[in-house]
Amino acid sequence: MKIRIEKASCVGNARCAAVAPQLFPLDDDGYIAVSEIDVPPGQEQLARRGARACPERIIVVEEDAPDGTP
Repeated sequence: MKIRIEKASCVGNARCAAVAPQLFPLDDDGYIAVSEIDVPPGQEQLARRGARACPERIIVVEEDAPDGTP
């Protein structure tokens, strides 16, 4: 699973980081620090919850294929 983030559209609500700080790092100003995340195994549910928490809807979850390929 991958997460893609429209970083330039982040307004700093930080709700993603409130749900999953280990997946959604923030910069010193409170904005998302990365534009792409490879979600570690076992963290998929947290990634989905973090994406849903974003009121700006700038976080896109890209699910792996059923056979496990990206």
